[in-house]
Amino acid sequence: MSKQKRQMRLGAFIMATGHHVAAWRHPASQADAGLNIDHYRELAQTAERGKFDLVFVADSPAGWERAKDPEALRRSSQGAHFEPVTLWAALSQATSHIGFVATASTTYEDPYLLARKFASLDYISKGRAAWNVVTTGADVSKNFSIPGHPAHADRYARAEEFVDLVKGLWDSYEDDAFIRDKESGVYLDPDKVHLVDHKGQFFSVTGPLNVGRPVQGYPVIVQAGASEPGRELAARTAEMIFTANQTLEDAQEFYSDVKGRLARYGRSQDDLLISPGIFPVLGGTERQARENYDYIQSLVHPSIAWNILARHYKGVDLSGYSLDDPAPPLPQDTELNKSRLKLVTDLVSRNNLTLRQFYLAVATARGHRTVIGTPEQIADAMQQWFENGAADAFNIMPPILPAGLTDFVDQVVPILRRRGLFRHEYEGTTLRENLGLKRPQNGFVLRSQLEPEARAAV
Repeated sequence: MSKQKRQMRLGAFIMATGHHVAAWRHPASQADAGLNIDHYRELAQTAERGKFDLVFVADSPAGWERAKDPEALRRSSQGAHFEPVTLWAALSQATSHIGFVATASTTYEDPYLLARKFASLDYISKGRAAWNVVTTGADVSKNFSIPGHPAHADRYARAEEFVDLVKGLWDSYEDDAFIRDKESGVYLDPDKVHLVDHKGQFFSVTGPLNVGRPVQGYPVIVQAGASEPGRELAARTAEMIFTANQTLEDAQEFYSDVKGRLARYGRSQDDLLISPGIFPVLGGTERQARENYDYIQSLVHPSIAWNILARHYKGVDLSGYSLDDPAPPLPQDTELNKSRLKLVTDLVSRNNLTLRQFYLAVATARGHRTVIGTPEQIADAMQQWFENGAADAFNIMPPILPAGLTDFVDQVVPILRRRGLFRHEYEGTTLRENLGLKRPQNGFVLRSQLEPEARAAV
């Protein structure tokens, strides 16, 4: 019996008006997208029409850095957008198969409330929820009545404990705990309800959670950090990684390194999907694609350009530079987003960029891979990474929305299907089923099964 050909997974990474920093100015964008539920509904339904696995919105509890620069604030659209779990709960009712990835911070959220929120989303969506685990690079401590932003190492130590605790809370009820027998009057089996009784470095939580075990066992766990602690957290806990790589070689190194860590946690290669971001600029010909790229780049206002540079060159006086000067070395002393700092540092040094070239590179997809070309060339670029140990999936980052996602679904997806690289129909009804991920067993049940064996071995 022949083995089924490996197929890529696709996610639609949604930024309200599109991923380009000036997308809201483009004639084909939805300018009020951030707070327009009809816009998001259209995007989710378009992605489902294309048989995408998931839709994803990045999110942060941050106040907005551009608020410190009134001129940049005046000209940017990225300050107002929906809270993701609320948004996905609504859109799960307008779709039937596509999964929903919501970002939530282990630094600025509470494990019990987060576990309850995502378990509820999994029930509301009938098994299509996922949690993008982030530690939050931006210092937003002034919004949360805490003394200051934790150091990078402390954020990851807290994240390790946070994820384990949330999984324990999701296991509070065994899958068959609820009997609901009206005749006998028995609603649940107390022997199948478990307290976590957790007392750790950062948290003390008794439990149980007041929601049943999620439909998927756990919502799919997604992670996005690429620093050393981020890679280790992903290898131990994540089932999908959203990553940013500019070159095939860098993507292969990341893929090989993280997949190589799985065995020490008793995990197989298929337990973790790696999904680089790709910013596709489409055109009927290469020339048209380049013209589309040049046009949207022309929409970046100078105040936004200098704001982009100022955010990357914190503490550096750029007043003596012109945009056509070589980009100076980026500051390396940061406790914020270390993996993104490395990405843009490599981008500058590898290509000897001017400041103008640097801001234009970041204005597209913030360091993710940009591919400009025909639908066939976009498919070629994806196929090369997929077939050469660099990706299991791709997070599609349309430059403008909704047009960019519609064009990808209508023009690139059919090519991937003809090449046997992407599905024609969904495999199941839950996100786990469609991603090919196993449903996790209840941790309390597993421990109870292992304990007698452990006692017998003593």
